[in-house]
Amino acid sequence: MLNKEKAASLLGLAMKAGQVVSGEFSAEKTIRSGKAHLVILSEDASENTRKKFTNMAVWYKVPVTEFLPKADLGRRIGKGERSVAAVTDKNLAEAIKKQLGIQTEA
Repeated sequence: MLNKEKAASLLGLAMKAGQVVSGEFSAEKTIRSGKAHLVILSEDASENTRKKFTNMAVWYKVPVTEFLPKADLGRRIGKGERSVAAVTDKNLAEAIKKQLGIQTEA
């Protein structure tokens, strides 16, 4: 098992530091502006949401991962249920990716 608990803790830390945007509208705006360094989709996001954000992440060259159910994703960032979140700090995004076993840029 990968270090999902550590990654979830880092996500909470990133939120407290003001480096996470959540919700479809805000995340989309952040990705399109080039400020997102990691896109996190909930494990139970709808197929349309998955497709939309996966395609957008590929287009804008932002890593994307599925992590935590909606309720847990929202709870970790101090919000209600969330299907998508974007991390805007490069170092925190890299730390989360490392904990989840996602290849980081060379």
